[in-house]
Amino acid sequence: MQTPVVRTPAGLVRGHAVAAGVLAWRGIPYAAAPRGAARFEAPRRAERWAGVLDAADFGPLPPQPPGRPGAPSWDPAAAGNPLTVNVWAPERPGPPRPVLIWIYGGGYVAGGADFFLPCELVRAGLVVVTFNYRVGFGGFGHLPGAPGNRGLLDQLAALRWVRAAIAGFGGAPDRITVAGQSAGAGSAAALMVMPAAAGLFQRVIAQSVPGVFFSTEFAASIGREVAAAAGADYTLAGLSGVSDQALVGASAEVAARFRKDPGLGVRHYLPTIYFPVVGPATAPGQPALTCGPLQAAARTRDVALLAQHTLDEFRVFTATGAGPVARTDGELAALGQAFGLSAARLAGYRAAAGPVPAAEVHAMIGTDYLFGEYTARLAEARGRAGAETYLARFAWRSPVQDGALGAAHGMDLPFSFGDLRTGPAAALAFGGASPATADEALARRMLACWVAFASGRDPGWPPVTGTRTPVRIWDHADRLAEETAGWRRSAWSDVPFEPLR
Repeated sequence: MQTPVVRTPAGLVRGHAVAAGVLAWRGIPYAAAPRGAARFEAPRRAERWAGVLDAADFGPLPPQPPGRPGAPSWDPAAAGNPLTVNVWAPERPGPPRPVLIWIYGGGYVAGGADFFLPCELVRAGLVVVTFNYRVGFGGFGHLPGAPGNRGLLDQLAALRWVRAAIAGFGGAPDRITVAGQSAGAGSAAALMVMPAAAGLFQRVIAQSVPGVFFSTEFAASIGREVAAAAGADYTLAGLSGVSDQALVGASAEVAARFRKDPGLGVRHYLPTIYFPVVGPATAPGQPALTCGPLQAAARTRDVALLAQHTLDEFRVFTATGAGPVARTDGELAALGQAFGLSAARLAGYRAAAGPVPAAEVHAMIGTDYLFGEYTARLAEARGRAGAETYLARFAWRSPVQDGALGAAHGMDLPFSFGDLRTGPAAALAFGGASPATADEALARRMLACWVAFASGRDPGWPPVTGTRTPVRIWDHADRLAEETAGWRRSAWSDVPFEPLR
């Protein structure tokens, strides 16, 4: 079967059948390549092409560090445009279908659209869009004279492309859900409160929303560190002469130095040095993220939200040695101080956790500070404002490392995509193990939840309100819990989760 040719804003594209019942158009430019003088600019309109573009392959990844074994990697020598979209649609024609736009995670420093294959979501009736956006310094590094949050501006450009083109692929432009995990969830939350994104989507699925946003001053302090590591002036002219590869290396050098110095406070413990920046526009005419999602929750009542986090988020860092680990009570005290926990709150936290190693308490505190408390608090703030909001937690425990990872960060990804056997996300969750029958059943339930929500229905449990916080617990045996002010939630009651300064 020959895939239909579809008209996009910049020209005609032809895709290919990629799996049973699934068509895909890959590597379609949604903006011009951010190279040369445009490397630190807002995305520009994609150049038109003549004839029909054969959209058979993914576009190149944006500049980033080497990936995990088996995952796609950035090739510094590769030419081409990383700002591309991929559209996945059912082979069988039908009425306009709901659209799900996926924003990948990766700590705002890595990731790519080709890490995720959404065939099961498409077979369930959605049109799915994945895309690449700038990460690392190119996407989120603060630079005087350049627009901030360039990665978010890329995402805005991709959303506008979808709004303009998706009808040609069988998608409904008025039924769009933006979904993402980790940095992708933080991006989706940021887009919810950016005036420039108003009207571009109606629903959001945010898995493991990071509770960290930078103030302009905090982001500038890191920008200066990266410029110094690159041997360049902290100016647009100075850094324009530094190669992408050198900027990736300089960012990695700064991150490694932060991890070695406990005296740096919160910077020592964060798993990445880049986050979205809350502040005024840094270049004329550029849309800015002027308020954090939590602070603007009441302003997003026109967008429905399904928020979720995993039960043991931070174990993906503490159990793998991917970051510093507190192993003594003194190191726990430094961790608590960096994250804003008072000594009394930390003591209560430590006592309630019971006789577990300090590293386990570190994982619990990191889970709550970076993901759990923020995700729950965002849902509750929206519930008080009357915005349609649902909250879930993922409790399935991975068999990797003899269960040491538990329900760690990212373990929910293959279940949400309904695919437990292919791709880096499945390898992270299962290692070399084969999914059990109960695992496959859980994946089917989670995928059905996503599809229902993206189709405009409730996901299968009650919403958060001003007085109640129902929580869906995903596991081999799902259950509905009622959120209470337990000791873990109470410990954070004095922490405002404002942009870091």
